[in-house]
Formats: sequence, structure tokens, C-alpha cells
Amino acid sequence: MNLYATPAEIVDALKRSGAVRHDGGAVVTNPARFRDEVIDALVWTAVFAPPQARDVARRVIREAAESLGILPASILPLYEARGRGEVSGFTVPAINVRIMSYDTARAACRAAAAIDAGAVIFEIARSEMGYTEQRPAEYAAVILAAAIRENWHGPLFLQGDHFQTNPKKMKENAEKEIGAIEALIEESIPAGFLQIDIDTSTLVDLSKPTLEEQQRVNADLCARFTKFIRAHEPKAMPISIGGEIGEVGKENSTPEEFRAYMNLYTRALGPGKGVAKVSVQTGSSHGGVVGPDGTVQRVAIDFNVLKTISKVAREEYGLAGAVQHGASTLPPEYFGHFADNDCAEIHLATDFMNTVYDHPAFPYPLKREIERWLDDNAADERNRGQTQEQFLYKTRKKAIGPYKEQVWNLPEGTRGAIRDTLESKFAFLFDKLRVRNTRAVVGKYVKPVSVHAEAVASGPRGGFVRDDQAGD
Repeated sequence: MNLYATPAEIVDALKRSGAVRHDGGAVVTNPARFRDEVIDALVWTAVFAPPQARDVARRVIREAAESLGILPASILPLYEARGRGEVSGFTVPAINVRIMSYDTARAACRAAAAIDAGAVIFEIARSEMGYTEQRPAEYAAVILAAAIRENWHGPLFLQGDHFQTNPKKMKENAEKEIGAIEALIEESIPAGFLQIDIDTSTLVDLSKPTLEEQQRVNADLCARFTKFIRAHEPKAMPISIGGEIGEVGKENSTPEEFRAYMNLYTRALGPGKGVAKVSVQTGSSHGGVVGPDGTVQRVAIDFNVLKTISKVAREEYGLAGAVQHGASTLPPEYFGHFADNDCAEIHLATDFMNTVYDHPAFPYPLKREIERWLDDNAADERNRGQTQEQFLYKTRKKAIGPYKEQVWNLPEGTRGAIRDTLESKFAFLFDKLRVRNTRAVVGKYVKPVSVHAEAVASGPRGGFVRDDQAGD
């Protein structure tokens, strides 16, 4: 794929394309030509070019998207309407885009557009930013470019998933770890992330005798981060914030636990907008439970947890409801039950990565090279008694960053075949989650405005978490 080495090359290419006016900002004048002839080179430049050209490409993508009516937006007004009982009947999919990101996002946008689905979120977790080598400004540029390429219309929801406290780092130096998350928040908002999920559930202490004592640190720290976000958010577009009460993979959540958390959180927060939703534990785990042969095992989901906590969330606290994590590898027949049980949002990640790695079109020599790289570079993550298949399944996400450029630059025929399969998966999920024809309800409540700010993300600021907690 061609990319531009300097800002001057970008400006010259835009002028020559005849698709963009570039005098004080990029304005697309020929959308079809821009999609067909310009955007691919721009997004490759935004990801792989030297810093000066990379940052200009990211800015041009943001400006071009805005000129086409594609604006990063906050889903908060829709979630507030859900909390008031005005909206219901569907579960918003939040898609973690890890690997072959441009093609994956294109597949999701195409599947959503085919059924007029507007209630779709694209997200990336704090830890994923590390092992996929995607900082917020890059991720935003890629998702916006994919939306442009697939002729998306309307608001686009970008979410920081699992902005999570690391328990070990909190013990070593709590203020340093808190500062790292605050720096990541400061980096994410200008890039267009107007959804941020704060995950301090790692600090829940189940050894304490009462639910409030167990949840106190979690609630108080989430309130602190909420205040920080409110102080830095665009005033014209308040951010949708999420909290979490149960670390995924641990004990199932209860309404009593939820109330304890929310009461503590509300007192600690004081006046002002709080969280719009809360993630709970229902029996799932990030990435799924993997058998010795490397296949994902069936797990039992307690849908009643979602239903009862969502009811309490709406009726007692005015929230949109409960959020399900660790879901993409669940059995297909489960997905229709989330909307049935009033789940507000569901996070989906691992199966899309699996689809890329395990696709018949994915080059076998490259897959074997990645597996050898994992044997050499992720050996410290091999557990006693773990089979080779389990080891590779659990660790192959760590190869996404080191092999990003090779995977992005697979032949178009290969990427197209994988993109088609991903589109089918997204189409299935969107149908089961009942987000068909939600563009109208999104348009009714969400009125995006330009909050454009230049976002360069020139290197890590917020720090990473090396764990398996963040992302499905």
C-alpha cells in the first residue's frame, strides 16, 4: 500500500485527487472518489508513516470525516433516555478492534450499515493499547477511516474500555498508577473517545465483612476518575462513563452488591453526572475458557444477573443498565438472550481476533512464524500443565503489535476474504442484539457537535497493564 512520507506529499496528493479541498482544513468534495482513491493511502500513512506525515494524515482523516458528517460522539443522551425508560429492546455491541484493524472496522461498519444500525461502539482497552500498539489517536483515525470507506453516516462512538487499575502497581505506588490512568484519559478525549469505562473493580476486597467495605475503594476511586473526566470533557458533549463492580472471571454480581457500590459512588461523587452503566459479572471470562485442544469451552451465563441488576440500575439510579463483558466466544444461541434480559451493552473482542488468525486465507507460514515468536517471547506466560494449544490461544494476542505491519499488508484478496467472514459475524451479532434500525433512535437523542482537537499521540503517556483482564 502506498503511503506518504511527508506532510507536503499528503497535501499534494489531496490536491491532485480532485476529491478534497484543503485550505485551512480538509473538506471532501467528491466522496466516492475520496473513498475509492484516497482514504486507504491516508490510513496507512496515519499508522505507519514517519511522525510528521503520520500526524497530518490523522488530522486530515478527522477533518474529512467531519466534513462528511461522521463525528465522534457521546452515547450518553441515548443511555440517559434508556435510564428514563424511553428506550429499550436492544443491547449495544461494543467491539474491541485488535488485529487487522482497518479491515475489521470496515467489516463492522458495512454490517451495521446494511441493517441501518447506529447503536454500535468501537473500543480499545488500556492493556490492548500496549500489545496491539494502538494509541488512542491512531485507533480513532483507523476507525474514522473505516467509517469513511464504508460510507458511514452520523455519530461514531469511540470508547476507552477497561481503563483499569493494576492491583500490584496500586500497592507499590497508588498515585503513580492513578496518574497514569489520568494521563491516558487526557490523551484519549482529544482523539475523540467520548465513552470511557473506568475499571477499578480489581480493587474490590471480598475478604471484608460487608458489601460496602468490599466495594469502598472501587467506588471511591471510580468517583475520583469521574470527576477528572468531567473536568476535561468537551462541555458540549459530556462523556458516557462506565463503572464496574465485579472483576470478570470472578464471583457473579448481585443486586445488593450493585446497590452498595452505587450508594458509595454517589456519595463520593457528589453533584454532577455520574456513570451511565455498570459492568457486572455473570459467569463469563475474557477470551473464554480454553480446553486442552485450544477450543473454547461452553460456560453458563446467569442472565438473571443482567435482568435484575439492570432493573435496579434504571428504577433506583436512572442508569442505562448492566454491561456484559467477555462475550464474543459464547455459544451463538446465547446472543439473543441479552436483549431479552435488558442488557444495556455487551463487549466483544476475542472471537474477531480468532477469526483473523484461524481463517483459511491467513497465510500458514506467517501463522507458524507468529507461533514460533510466541514460544520465544511469551515463554514466561506458559502455565504448568498447559498444552501448547492452550498456550498459543492465550498468548497470541501479544503478537498483534510486533506483526501489525505484516498483517495489515497482506494481499487485498486475503484481507478481503477475511473481511467478508468478519462481516458475516458482525451481521449475525447485530441481528441477535437487535440493533437493526437503531440509527433513527440514535439520531433522535444524540446530536454530535464538532469538538475537534488535534490529537497526535506521539508515544505512550498513560502506561499499560500487562494482564488478561482488559478486553474480551
